[in-house]
Amino acid sequence: MPSKTKLKNAAIAARSAALPKIPKERIDQFVTGPMTGEAVNAASMAFKKALIERAMGAELGHHLGYSAGAAKPEPAANQRNGRSAKTVLTSEGPLRIEVPRDRDGSFDPILIPKHERRFTGFDDKIIVMYARGMTMREIQGYLAEMYSVDVSPDLISKVIDAVMSEVTAWQARPLETMYPVVFFDALRVKIKEDAVVRSKAVYLALGVLPDGSRDILGLWIENTEGAKFCDVASSTSSRPEAATTS
Repeated sequence: MPSKTKLKNAAIAARSAALPKIPKERIDQFVTGPMTGEAVNAASMAFKKALIERAMGAELGHHLGYSAGAAKPEPAANQRNGRSAKTVLTSEGPLRIEVPRDRDGSFDPILIPKHERRFTGFDDKIIVMYARGMTMREIQGYLAEMYSVDVSPDLISKVIDAVMSEVTAWQARPLETMYPVVFFDALRVKIKEDAVVRSKAVYLALGVLPDGSRDILGLWIENTEGAKFCDVASSTSSRPEAATTS
């Protein structure tokens, strides 16, 4: 039987193989000889900028009903109206992009919506640092040091609150009427609480549905030494049932 490391590497290789293929000619435009790490990162950011701008241009074309360079249909009153500069925070640092505009201002991009200043991946870094027990000020200092971006504690708080609201909704979601099999388990993890790292138990309830699919019913962190699985089971059984249709 393959080891966990081999299975993990095989999964990574499969995901890598599924990535879009970049033509050799395009790579040759960026790589003309040996490159430093900084040069590779700069090329990556340049490619990301071009890709984002091209994708947003395609979104605008879909919104208007005709692509860039094509003749505007006769009935169409709205049209392209240049571009505006915007700085977004990415997982690799700040990136200045050119956002396409339309004349009547009805275009609202999906990739990076209006008034949005963060691109996919940046929020994840904040959540990971918060989950590791870093304070708002520590997260702010880390982002300033690593990415040269000044992120306010208010923005960090909004990102965390948005995720916590999703977590709360997931915890309170209705459960199925019946789970033929329910597994209970626990694992010990290090949790930073009141500036002190403590070892606590995280309880897990996993339900198996009649069709064989599995559903995580919930996760509970031990709050007291007396917490038991019966408390977890009681919390699970008190949840509402999912609505059924006839």
